[in-house]
Amino acid sequence: MRALGIDFGLKRVGLALSDPLGILVSPHRTLERTTRQTLFDALLEIIQNESVEAIVVGLPLSLNGEDTLTTRQVRNFAQSLGRRTAVPIHLMDERLTSAQAEEELNAAGLRGTKRKMALDSQAAVIILRSWLEKERSS
Repeated sequence: MRALGIDFGLKRVGLALSDPLGILVSPHRTLERTTRQTLFDALLEIIQNESVEAIVVGLPLSLNGEDTLTTRQVRNFAQSLGRRTAVPIHLMDERLTSAQAEEELNAAGLRGTKRKMALDSQAAVIILRSWLEKERSS
């Protein structure tokens, strides 16, 4: 099953895609947010062109597991996307994914502007990878 991972942000939205078997996950791209409609149009195009069968959106809970303002924004985004596509949408706890993404990019030697652009899609990779591992184990 091909899945799309989304690391939602107010400025940028990082994307990752799994292979068709749902085993490997790769960064796809980072979308710069301009308008809400432009974001949804770009996502729907990717969903269709890449034959996405599941969408996984990172849910930014506080460290103690409670909702925050950002959590509510992500839930609203996921609901809005759900009204635009029949592809199932799953929410995945994304606590500490940004820190993990930074560590992975450090290990890869990525610096400067390239690193900033890669950070969001790398976080989406971690979100999607975590969800796929959870699905395989259940």
